[in-house]
Amino acid sequence: MKLATLRTADGTRAVRLDGDVLIDLGHADLGELLARPDWRTLAATASGPAHPADGADFAPVVPAPSKVICVGHNYTNHIKEMGRDLPDYPTLFPKFAETLIGAHDDIAKPAETDALDWEVELAVVIGAQVRRADEQQAADAIAGFTVMNDISVRDWQFRTIEWTQGKIWEASTPVGPYLVTPDEVGGVRPALQVTTTVDGTVMQQDDTGTLLFDPVFLVQYISTVITLRPGDIIATGTPAGVGNARDPKVFLLPGQSVTTEITGLGACVNTVVEA
Repeated sequence: MKLATLRTADGTRAVRLDGDVLIDLGHADLGELLARPDWRTLAATASGPAHPADGADFAPVVPAPSKVICVGHNYTNHIKEMGRDLPDYPTLFPKFAETLIGAHDDIAKPAETDALDWEVELAVVIGAQVRRADEQQAADAIAGFTVMNDISVRDWQFRTIEWTQGKIWEASTPVGPYLVTPDEVGGVRPALQVTTTVDGTVMQQDDTGTLLFDPVFLVQYISTVITLRPGDIIATGTPAGVGNARDPKVFLLPGQSVTTEITGLGACVNTVVEA
């Protein structure tokens, strides 16, 4: 299934893609839907009003997750381009709901930076509450996958050795358009091509099969630290090709279009605008 949160004139709605229409699932958003233990059955069988998929205005897949946990340094090529050793454990940092925007929303370049960078990421969406999950529990807790562009404000990120301030800029992070269930992408450890293009030029390209820490391991690891709840998001890291690692460095400018795409999941297509 492909599920989404759609903006409508009457507020947001959880929907399922059926051909060229989006079927209302009877809930305000996917976070509300995923909180139900029977969400899979309801999502597959609901037959509410239909909305056209063409031109749909997507909200973030989960508009208000209780937490967004991001993973740094998880593709071998990206670790090498940043001049670091392969880690023994995942590098984690948080995002907040206020950071997220829809898959086709504009990205407002903050006036405080000239170092706005792209990062395509496979994002895991949690579909069941877990704490200290074993491997099977972790796999079962994965509702599906979506696309995230972990937009980074590099000069603020590197002001200190702790990255968070460069990663949580308000209304900066596209996520969506769809939550795609594991059965559609080869399971809970999918091998999918990830790509970033800026104004049509390919900047990043890799395969999620090369992740050092795969989605199931990340659910196990993070749930050891804190309870993961339905609707929570784990961003699994970005591959080589970010603007900050180029020589000379290249950053996003107003007027540019940035597309982050993952095979089988869809794409976030966003225009950079002045704040």
